[in-house]
Amino acid sequence: MAASITHEAIADQNIRAVRASVRVVALMSDVDLARATPCARWKLGDLLAHMTVQHDGFAAAAAGDGADLERWQPRRFDPETLVAEYVLAAGRIIDVFSDPAVLDRQFFLPQISTRAMFPARQAFGLHLLEYLVHSWDVARALGIVYEPEPDLVNRALVIARAVPDDDRRLRHDRAFGPAVPGLALPGSLDEILAWLGRYPGWTAAAPGRIG
Repeated sequence: MAASITHEAIADQNIRAVRASVRVVALMSDVDLARATPCARWKLGDLLAHMTVQHDGFAAAAAGDGADLERWQPRRFDPETLVAEYVLAAGRIIDVFSDPAVLDRQFFLPQISTRAMFPARQAFGLHLLEYLVHSWDVARALGIVYEPEPDLVNRALVIARAVPDDDRRLRHDRAFGPAVPGLALPGSLDEILAWLGRYPGWTAAAPGRIG
């Protein structure tokens, strides 16, 4: 992300993306947790648990505890309280974004690299990208429309285009699948989805590749 972007802009974009994810997740019930998602490895409950843990992992990284791998490990949630747990985790990461001092920190993000530290601006960009895509995942699983604000899509496009389409996308623990070329209008959310290995037209009746 460009150094000229202010903390206020970074925080605002991430907070709006997280709040949009909460609005989508709030439409779920525990009955929906068994639905298929564009991430073929995960049912909707698995995806929401992952999203919850990732918020808390980022918050731990902001506090200097990102190298504690337990902070990032999947864990079981009570299906009846999982949506509420997600909302609480979203609130915690919003508090992190709101702290101006956080931009001076380095983040350990083991799902990206166990060797490198990431400047806060880059870490927040990756978080923004992840939650735009996962919000789309949830919305598609529920069969509802998700339309993030244009400036969030534009920022996420810059970040997504920098993600290499290499052999790391073939690993079992990959964050993104191999890119799916030729399926999306350039400059759109669909471009982000296709570059990160999703079929923009995914439905539960015709599942596609994982993200």
